[in-house]
Amino acid sequence: MVIFGTIGIFVKYIGMPSGVIASFRGIVGALVILSVMLISGRKIDFKAIKSKLPVLLASGIAIGFNWILLFEAYRFTGIPVATVCYYTAPIIVVIASAFVFKEKLKLKQIVCVFIALIGVALVSGLFQDNSSKFTGVLCGLGAAMLYASVMIMNKFMGEVESYERTFVQLIVAGLVVLPYALFTTENINLNPTSVMLLVIVGVVHTGFAYLIYFGAMKKLKSQTVAILSYIDPASAIILSSLVFMQLPTLYELVGVILIMTAAIASEIRKKEKQKE
Repeated sequence: MVIFGTIGIFVKYIGMPSGVIASFRGIVGALVILSVMLISGRKIDFKAIKSKLPVLLASGIAIGFNWILLFEAYRFTGIPVATVCYYTAPIIVVIASAFVFKEKLKLKQIVCVFIALIGVALVSGLFQDNSSKFTGVLCGLGAAMLYASVMIMNKFMGEVESYERTFVQLIVAGLVVLPYALFTTENINLNPTSVMLLVIVGVVHTGFAYLIYFGAMKKLKSQTVAILSYIDPASAIILSSLVFMQLPTLYELVGVILIMTAAIASEIRKKEKQKE
């Protein structure tokens, strides 16, 4: 989660268009996962992949454009605000689940949504007339919606193992975003530093990070994983504040606290008594 939390800093220093970074990240990350699977002798379940191919393709496309919007949010509004807007995704899933899975919204969930909306309004610059920040917040929320859609689609992929699923999603994300990157990019800064940072984002922040993430998921309860995932935005906010001196304003600070509180509270569930 700390590795995921540092990606915004690397993206800021790469100095390339969002589409280029997203495409390269997806393709390289997928190749890293495929290499580990082949080296470890893990067989790819093509039958399971084929059975869920439409959902895998849709989720891969969503991941690719989710990255583009997130990287644009970093550019317009800074890493702390962009990251915390991105982490409204679990709350969006709660709302969407009421319609997709016919799950009944509980009072606590409704309260969490309301608190999160107040937080988004505070960090968006809505009360400060800051159009650039507002654009960044919209990009961050758009990325959150796409990420939430991936979380929902993943619930329909029970037959596909996590490594195979992630490999297909990443390669699709990279290849789908590639034409967008080529057609919207005029000049690419290919200096050694940018290229090195781009490789690190693809290998470390995507391939390696996903591998250890899924390795950990097998040994932890799902709720533990959900709560630990908030180390990502926490580390992103702290590290970017130290590196770029992006100290939050009072509005942003209150908004961040409200969003994070609502998001974490929505993940916490009381243990239900197990039937014999």
